[in-house]
Amino acid sequence: MNVIYEPKGRAREYSELACNLYLGCTHGCRYCYAPACMRTTDEKWHAAARPRSKVIELLEKDARNLRGDQRRILFCFLSDPYQPLEREKRLTREALGVVYANGLKSQILTKGCAELIQSDMDLMKKADTHLGITLSFIDDAKRKEWEPNASSVSDRLEILKRAHKAGIYTWVSLEPVIDPEQAINVIRKAHKYVQFWKVGKLNHMKEYEQSVNWRKFLYAVEELLKSYGANYYIKNDLRSFALKQ
Repeated sequence: MNVIYEPKGRAREYSELACNLYLGCTHGCRYCYAPACMRTTDEKWHAAARPRSKVIELLEKDARNLRGDQRRILFCFLSDPYQPLEREKRLTREALGVVYANGLKSQILTKGCAELIQSDMDLMKKADTHLGITLSFIDDAKRKEWEPNASSVSDRLEILKRAHKAGIYTWVSLEPVIDPEQAINVIRKAHKYVQFWKVGKLNHMKEYEQSVNWRKFLYAVEELLKSYGANYYIKNDLRSFALKQ
């Protein structure tokens, strides 16, 4: 395959197939793992974004070869599919159309521009795309501290409500959990509009990681999700704390 690939490691817990449409991401999230993966600096990665070379052409080729495969293709891991550049390039909408035209399945993971997501809901509904929103905070001041150029908490909650009402399958990436209380309140606020939760801890930032009682959080979040009858997945890094004393 050219641009569709099989993720490994932690990413595999999210999707069996994925495709990155852009290089770089202007959201500027403090916890972003992409610069390290791409062997560049945070400053360079977050300064600007650009489309991958011939990405739609290569996606079309991969999609034809994958016809009949029912694994969902995730857009995107390394950059947000609905960051501001999408207003101009519209690669995500085009990519969703390519996947649908070839009888394949797709899912989105974004914390991007609400109006762009809204404009593609017609296609998501037709293509049975699963819409995932990253939502780690309920307090927008906290969100802005960690995700300075991403969409607001209120915009993300509104998108979940609208997508749910439109009959689109919604899921939330409650990762990275940075403040357990914030994460718990996200679930309390959004559970009516979310069909699936993926919960994962903060990694690669020891100063913050070590300040959290992850075992206590694991039991609290699982108890809350069960109380709502929610469908969920606890990522392995967090699940491992069930075995630690």
